[in-house]
Amino acid sequence: MLPDWPDDDLLHWFLLPGLAALALAMFGWWRDRKRRNRSDLDAVGLVDWTTLSFWASLAACLLLAGALRAWLKG
Repeated sequence: MLPDWPDDDLLHWFLLPGLAALALAMFGWWRDRKRRNRSDLDAVGLVDWTTLSFWASLAACLLLAGALRAWLKG
C-alpha cells in the first residue's frame, strides 16, 4: 500500500530540493530563451543560463526520481 503523505526524510531530502531544482531549471530555460531572442546582440549577460538550466534539470531529474523511488518503496 502506498503511503498517503511523504514522511519527513522524503520531503526534506528529495522532494523539496527536487522541486526547487525544477523551478530553477525552468527559470534558467526562460532566461536563456530571452537571451537568445534579444535585440541588442552586444548586451551580454554574466550568467551562463544554458549551463545553469542543464545542471538544474539534471539535479531535478535525479532528486525527483529518488523521491518517487522512496515514495513507492514506502
